[in-house]
Amino acid sequence: MSQDRRSELSSPPCLQGEREAEHAAFVPPQLSLMNGLARVLGIAIREGGDALNYEFLARLARMFEPQHVDAGTVLVEEGQPWSTVFFVQYGILKLFRQAPGGRIATHQFFTEGAVVWPLFVGSRSSRNTLYLDAATSGQVWAADFRSFRCALKTEGLWNRFALALTEELAELAIQREYRRQTMSASERYRLLIDEHDDLFRRLPGHQLAAWMGVDRATFSRIKSAHARQANVENGTGVS
Repeated sequence: MSQDRRSELSSPPCLQGEREAEHAAFVPPQLSLMNGLARVLGIAIREGGDALNYEFLARLARMFEPQHVDAGTVLVEEGQPWSTVFFVQYGILKLFRQAPGGRIATHQFFTEGAVVWPLFVGSRSSRNTLYLDAATSGQVWAADFRSFRCALKTEGLWNRFALALTEELAELAIQREYRRQTMSASERYRLLIDEHDDLFRRLPGHQLAAWMGVDRATFSRIKSAHARQANVENGTGVS
């Protein structure tokens, strides 16, 4: 199977191409899903591309079922085997663990275009310690993980796909822990705004606080201090 090396393996937004947008009334409902999977897998399905690519992606897309989610909808629960792969069409998913006392440790948010699957072998059994829920309302596509993995293995795509996401999540986890050890909460807050402005605008403060690793009161205090500083710098406040 030919692959488009210009495609990114990270999780960009899934968008219809210009030709499809012009003829939206005739577009198959799963075209946006196919485009998203193509980008994640690095496969070209542009006009004049390999017909086998299109056929494979259409077959892969048929494994998925659309699912509307409200904010707070639990998709994966601790103690239950994680057996589903999700594609985020719109909305934000949150991967986290919950301590016995109820404290939440947020590991990652996944936005439009992301494919989310049970990365760890243990999470595919009753030893699963992870939760996955909808941080905002949205639409996801869900498929059986084993069938999805088998299809990618058959085409020789699984190792490349799995390694890319594993490396991405590991790097983010290491970076986040390093920053917690070497930076103040205020410095991490500034980075949150600079690097994840989209999440900052779309998520409530308590979810951002959990991601930063601070309590809500600390987050609110830092947010207020930064707002006052921004007003001073913009000439709308008093120093």
